[in-house]
Amino acid sequence: MNSIEKISIIIPVLNEIKPIAATLASIDPSTNIEVIVVDGGSIDGTLDLVQSLGIEVLSSPAGRAIQMNAGALVATGEILLFLHADTLLPPEFDMMIRTVMQSPNSAGSKVAVAGAFELQIDDPAIGLRSIERGVNWRSRFLQLPYGDQAIFLRSKTFDRIGGFLELPIMEDFDLVRRLKQLGHITIIPVPVITSARRWLKKGILKTTLINQVIIIAYLLGVSPHQLMRWYRKDSP
Repeated sequence: MNSIEKISIIIPVLNEIKPIAATLASIDPSTNIEVIVVDGGSIDGTLDLVQSLGIEVLSSPAGRAIQMNAGALVATGEILLFLHADTLLPPEFDMMIRTVMQSPNSAGSKVAVAGAFELQIDDPAIGLRSIERGVNWRSRFLQLPYGDQAIFLRSKTFDRIGGFLELPIMEDFDLVRRLKQLGHITIIPVPVITSARRWLKKGILKTTLINQVIIIAYLLGVSPHQLMRWYRKDSP
């Protein structure tokens, strides 16, 4: 198998002018990479900034799942990496991803069906260290990484499962649960660094509780559209 398979990095954006430059900078240096930014209607200059860097930009209706599916549709890489606009990739991420997608995992003899990175949050608050430990434990032992951990998989696998369901919330959770039915999800023991902004905006404890309530409600069958209404109503 070709050791330098192309990786298509798909980044959905909507008014992300503050973090997007650093996120894009974290991608270099890397080998045989395609970057696709999918804009959901930014009005803060995000689109102009990305285009000034010579990076391909698609326009799409707003909605993370919709935008990521749009990016995947035009991607030419054998491997797809879905990256949040406020998340920095680690050095040599491309080599680590290719290794995971080609090598048998430690849990058995099969190559991973998908993977993600551990999580680090870019703020020194002590409470966020507990969040990191919880996320990394869940990811490693339950094989349940979330979107801010830079989920990656083969494009043919993405097509096979029908991509993201175009949900207003929980699209990453749903994708990973479906991927688990196909095989092992590997967590690379190196973190991506994501912004603390959503935890700091509402408070660490409140944000954590809201997230857990939404997950439980989703598992109990509450509509994602209702969950999004609850989430927006709670937003300051």
